[in-house]
Amino acid sequence: MPTFITLLRWTDQGIRNVKESPARADAAKKLFRSVGAELKELYLVTGRYDLVAILEAPTGEALMRGVLALGSFGNVRTETLTAFTEEEYRKIIATLP
Repeated sequence: MPTFITLLRWTDQGIRNVKESPARADAAKKLFRSVGAELKELYLVTGRYDLVAILEAPTGEALMRGVLALGSFGNVRTETLTAFTEEEYRKIIATLP
């Protein structure tokens, strides 16, 4: 299943209610499961972003349904990256002209 990395920043609303963040993370796991995706790991990070999520989904469309629904609650803004394993990376490089 494809892997995606989502970088998250709390909105003003999200940081104002940061103590609710663990419950929101649990709700996000359920949300992603409801669209056929899985939130595999969640990291609190320092720097430009507040959280990093590692997700798996059968398609980019399935993942985006979860990410858009998550964003619609108003607690986070997201940036999502498609991730390729080392094996996939090597295959891509090997097929370059």
